[in-house]
Amino acid sequence: MPRSPSIVPHQIDHDTYLVLNDFGRLGRAWCETDEGTDRKTLIRRLLDDHYNHPVRIVAFNTSEGWSRDVTTDIADELRRRFVEYDEIPRSVLEFVEMAMRH
Repeated sequence: MPRSPSIVPHQIDHDTYLVLNDFGRLGRAWCETDEGTDRKTLIRRLLDDHYNHPVRIVAFNTSEGWSRDVTTDIADELRRRFVEYDEIPRSVLEFVEMAMRH
């Protein structure tokens, strides 16, 4: 039986980012990823439209002993990057709009 990819960072001191995605009638789930869980990869995956309806993003660092909701921080960074792209995925536009309301 195939194993799910691990969310445990390969490096000792590494911030890990997870996306809560809304799948409509199927509910919400924390998405697995087969590649990096760092901030740079998260931003790229969001802008490449890998999540159809992200609603929350959390970050944690087990070696430093912290976790927090970074939804607004990520939405701010995405909004600042809009000028770099010809087209912004609808999922990202909706995520940024939702995050700015809260």
